[in-house]
Amino acid sequence: MERSVDACPDCPPLEISWSRAAFLYEGSVRRALLRVKFDGARSTAEAFAPAIARLLDGSRPPDVVTWVPLGRRRRRARGFDQAEVLARAMAGAASLPMAGLLRRVVDTPPQARRSASERRLGFAGAFVAVARAPARVLVVDDVLTTGATAAECARVLRAAGALEIGVITVARSLGGPRPPRCYTPAGLQLGSVVARERSSR
Repeated sequence: MERSVDACPDCPPLEISWSRAAFLYEGSVRRALLRVKFDGARSTAEAFAPAIARLLDGSRPPDVVTWVPLGRRRRRARGFDQAEVLARAMAGAASLPMAGLLRRVVDTPPQARRSASERRLGFAGAFVAVARAPARVLVVDDVLTTGATAAECARVLRAAGALEIGVITVARSLGGPRPPRCYTPAGLQLGSVVARERSSR
C-alpha cells in the first residue's frame, strides 16, 4: 500500500517522518515482548528481526539504524537493552549500518498509566545525541503507544543533523491515544500504522 496521510491538526507537531509496526501489541506478541523485558528473553527479541526488517521493503534505505536507549538503571537490571538487540538484529537482517546515536540522561518512570500529554512532558530532555546524525535515520524500539518517546528521540536527532527520521517497532499499542503526526511521505511502498488503521475504516 502506498498512501499519504495528513497530520492531525489537533496534535502537536512531531519530528517523526513516518512510523511502522509489524504487529499489534496483543496476544502472543505482547507476551513475547514482556518476556524480553522482564525475563531476559534476548533470543526472543532477535527472532522479531526478520519481521521488522520487512517493513523496509520497497523503501529508500536509511543511512543508519539506531535505537531508543534504556537508562543505565534499567539496562543494568535487565542485563541488556532490548531495543538495541532489536536494532542490531534488524540491521543485520537488512544489511544496514547501525550506530548508537542517542543516550538517555533521565531515567523516566514507567509510563503505562500516563496520558499522552504527560508522556510528552515526561520525556522532554530525556535524551541527548552522542554523535552527528546522518540525513536519514531509522529508530528502532519494541512498542509504539503515544509516540512521545520516539518524538523526543526524533527531535534530538534532527538537532544533530538528521533530515528524515523513520520509526519502526515490533508492535503498536492501540490501548491509548494515537501517536501524533505519524504519516507516510510520498514514495514509500508501505503505509504507516496510522495510514493502515485509517484505510481499514
